[in-house]
Amino acid sequence: MTKLSVNINKLATLRNSRGHNNPDLIKAAKDIERFGADGITVHPRPDERHIRYTDVFELKKTITTEYNIEGNPTEQKFVDLVLANKPTQVTLVPDAVGQLTSNHGWNTIEQQHYLQTIIPVFKNAGIRVSIFVDPQLDLITAAATTGTDRIELYTEAYAKAYAQGHKSSAIAPYIEAAQKARELGLGINAGHDLDLNNLEYFSENIPGLLEVSIGHALICDALYLGLENTVQLYKRCLLNTSKSK
Repeated sequence: MTKLSVNINKLATLRNSRGHNNPDLIKAAKDIERFGADGITVHPRPDERHIRYTDVFELKKTITTEYNIEGNPTEQKFVDLVLANKPTQVTLVPDAVGQLTSNHGWNTIEQQHYLQTIIPVFKNAGIRVSIFVDPQLDLITAAATTGTDRIELYTEAYAKAYAQGHKSSAIAPYIEAAQKARELGLGINAGHDLDLNNLEYFSENIPGLLEVSIGHALICDALYLGLENTVQLYKRCLLNTSKSK
C-alpha cells in the first residue's frame, strides 16, 4: 500500500507565530504517527520560518515511523543537518533561498553532474535518496543516471487540472512518468497539493506509487475535521486504491 508521510511544516509555522511551544511539534508528530501515518516529513529552510534545525534533532529522537527530510543540498548547513540525523529518506528539492514553497523539480539533464556528485554523499551514509522532478519523460530518464533511489513527482499541475474537471488529461503525464520510472528501476513518491478530493484518483492510477507526502491540505482539513480523523481519511484514500489495484 502507498505510504502516507505527513509534512508538519504548517504546525511549526503556527507555533512560531506566537513564539511559544503551542502547538507542541514533538507531541503532534507522535500523535500523527499514532493516528496511522506511515512517516513524518519536514522541510527546514535557511530562514527557519517553520521547521527549526533544532526541531530536526528533537524529532529524530521521537519518530518511530519513517523520517523524511526535504531541502536543497546546495546549502551546506542542510547537508550537515541530514548527515547528523540520518533520516530514512532525504528528498532533494531545488528551492531558492526565501522561496515560499516548492514550485519545480530538478532539471536532471542540465544538473546531472551535480546530482551525481551530491547523491552519493547521502547514500554512503545509508540514507535513501529521492529527488523532486516534474513529470517529463526526458527528465525521468536522466534521473535514472543520477544515482537516486526514488523520484518524487511534483503534482501541482495535476491538482490544478483535476480541480478544473480535467481528470484524464491531468493524470496522463504522471502515468507515463511513473511507467518510465518503473522501467528504469526508480521508486516513485509524489507530493504537492494532493488532498482528499484528488488523492484517491491519483493513487489508483499511478503504478508503483510508494509514498505521498502531504502537509498543507492535510493540516487545513484538520481544522474542520480534527487531526486524528483527517489522517485516517487520507489513509483511507490510499487503502481504497490499494484494494482496487
